[in-house]
Formats: sequence, C-alpha cells, structure tokens
Amino acid sequence: MSNPAEMLDAAERLDQLHMLGRNVRSRVADAAPRAPAGAKLFVNLHSADLNDEDLYSFSSPLSRIAARVVLEVTERASLSDVRDVASCVARLRALGFQIAVDDLGAGYAGLTSFTQLEPEIAKLDMSLVRGVSSDPRRQSIVRSMKGLCDQLGVLVVAEGVETPAERDTLVELGCDLFQGYLFARPGRGFESGL
Repeated sequence: MSNPAEMLDAAERLDQLHMLGRNVRSRVADAAPRAPAGAKLFVNLHSADLNDEDLYSFSSPLSRIAARVVLEVTERASLSDVRDVASCVARLRALGFQIAVDDLGAGYAGLTSFTQLEPEIAKLDMSLVRGVSSDPRRQSIVRSMKGLCDQLGVLVVAEGVETPAERDTLVELGCDLFQGYLFARPGRGFESGL
C-alpha cells in the first residue's frame, strides 16, 4: 500500500483496526531502545484504538514506556464511537502517556476532539501550514489557534513545513515546534547508535 491512509482504510474494511493498532504499538515499543535518549515517541492512534482494552493494559509493550510516548489522535476521525472519551484519556494519562490532537484544523469535528481529548500537544494540519507565508487568512487562523493553545497550556506543532518562508512565518506566529520535509523525510526507524 502506498500510504498509511490506504492501510487504515483496508484495516477498517476488514474489521482489523485493533490488530493493526496493536501491531504498530508493539513495533514502536520494540524500536524504542534504539531511539535517542530522552526522545519523545509520537504514535498515531485511530479513534477506534481508544475502544481497545489492550491499549490500557499495564503489560502491553507500549505501556511499559508510556512516559516517553505521545499518543496522536487524529481530528480526521470521529470520536463519536468511543465509549466515554474522558475516561479513556484519564486512563491513558494514569499510565503515563501524553495526548496530542493530530491534524487540528482538518477534521470535520471542528474543535470537538480538541475539547474532548484535552491534549498537551496540538499538531496543526498541513492544510493550514502550506502557503501560510503568503496567505493572511491562514496566518490569522494559526495566530488564533496558537493564542487559544497558549491559554490552555497546549504546545503547538506545525505539520508539513516545506519551505523556509513557511518556517519563518510560523516562528513569527509563535508555533513551538515544527515538522516537515524542510527538516527531514520520514525514515525507516531508528539507526543503532543514535
């Protein structure tokens, strides 16, 4: 499959989302010892994963390293099928995980998932970042979202940064961290010895 979205779509059609999520989390836990010391590991979750009891098990591979893990829940998927989101988030925090809202600004739910998840980190979707340097409307939206996040004590990550002009504008707008091809392309895993 050419991208993660295709894999998620196939897993959903085959009713295998929990199996896929468990596999991803296990692989991250296996790779964690090769990650740089002190590095946070960001792990994507489908909203359906929040209904998987394995996610909350003290003995699951990822739970053993929870203090190093930020669970990214995408705003693109609805939380409407998740049983008691607040309780799920509380259980994850009790294990030591941090929560991030991924793709903020791209989902159909608006800020609903943001309020339900009460994240420590908000990742602004690349649709807001692309061309921000020349688009006053995008700049206004990012500035407003950053202001809201500051009031709530939420760290802001700008996703999909591809040009120095985008980076410079996002710095001026106060974004805390940046992710995108300008800095690095996705890799296959952690190199040994890092």
